[in-house]
Amino acid sequence: MKTMKNLFLITLSAMFLSLNVWAQEAEPLNLKNVLVVGQQDDLSDRYILEVGLLQLFSEYKIKTKASLNVVKQRGTDELLLNDSIHQKLKSEGIDTYLLVSIRGYNKRFKPSDNANPIEEEINAGHLYPLYRESASTVTFSFTFYRDMKPVHYELIKTGTVGSKEAVMKKLLKKVEKRLEKEWL
Repeated sequence: MKTMKNLFLITLSAMFLSLNVWAQEAEPLNLKNVLVVGQQDDLSDRYILEVGLLQLFSEYKIKTKASLNVVKQRGTDELLLNDSIHQKLKSEGIDTYLLVSIRGYNKRFKPSDNANPIEEEINAGHLYPLYRESASTVTFSFTFYRDMKPVHYELIKTGTVGSKEAVMKKLLKKVEKRLEKEWL
């Protein structure tokens, strides 16, 4: 009986280990180009977020474009799902969309396991501003899509924050580390 139990535990451990190794060997992101979509209801927050990320990505020679340059004034992000817009961006050499949104402000935030389809994510409401006075942390979700399918999803948390500028400074610092280690 003890041998069966040990054999079961060894088999179970091997399965978990192989799943963990498989998860770590996911296809690298190889970020070469990106359309940055800051999912903020407040236009000034969206501008700050998109421009900050554009500048960072440009420093790493990644071809970038802001969604604010694609979705004209009073337009909605749903235009980004339009086939003609998608084809135009592809002809400009942009095949990757990056959707960035704020998911919460506390440390107990529970992330979802899977990235949502791009249609669902673009149509979702994003009510959180970049900065909230009572926030101890800000959790951002970064979801990359290629050919309108999710290819990478992760959360980035910034620590204690005191202003919009501080949030952006901490976010860009963390994004730069991810960029160097995992996204290029």
